[in-house]
Amino acid sequence: MLVLNVNIGKSLIINDTTKVQVLNVEGSQVKIGIEAPREVSVYREEIYRKIREQQKAT
Repeated sequence: MLVLNVNIGKSLIINDTTKVQVLNVEGSQVKIGIEAPREVSVYREEIYRKIREQQKAT
């Protein structure tokens, strides 16, 4: 796992196509913005796990 310290307003670029920007930090919550191509699915991990479990069940 790569761990980075990123200030509010700064961004990370992934694979030349996806931009992740830190929008705000309040206490233990971090608000991020994600710009990615429409064909790239973006999920919170707990939602992704539920989707995968449902796919395995069918």
